[in-house]
Amino acid sequence: MDIVSAGRELIRIGVGGQDYCVSVAAVREIRGWTPATPIPGAPDYIKGVINLRGLVLPIVDLRVRLGLPADEPGARSAVVVCEIHGRALGLLVDAVSDILTVTAEQLQPTPDIARAGEDLIDGVLAMDGWMAGLLSLERVVPDVEIARAA
Repeated sequence: MDIVSAGRELIRIGVGGQDYCVSVAAVREIRGWTPATPIPGAPDYIKGVINLRGLVLPIVDLRVRLGLPADEPGARSAVVVCEIHGRALGLLVDAVSDILTVTAEQLQPTPDIARAGEDLIDGVLAMDGWMAGLLSLERVVPDVEIARAA
């Protein structure tokens, strides 16, 4: 698991009461929630699209994608604009907390018993007093789903 090298920066996000992290390198920007226009026939975790300075940006409801019940975005909800498979898309999250600098030793493998169905987590970040799953953005949204939603 060579996902985290020495001093790699991650953004800590909250989804459904749980902490997750994504690589800062994949993040273009973080913005407040803007209602999305639904796309008929898109997977249930594609909330719709928004106009981001002339770019039609698909929005992934990370709650739904992680198998949690859908919820209406709140005041702290944010869209984390990422580049995945060479395309921009937004991840709807409940909150963005902070930026972390982590080492490979802080990332533990995901326990085998926790791996069910799709493997969306590359490992578990064990910090003082809390834990977070490191999301594999490439598996969170397969390339074909991005193309279909855009």
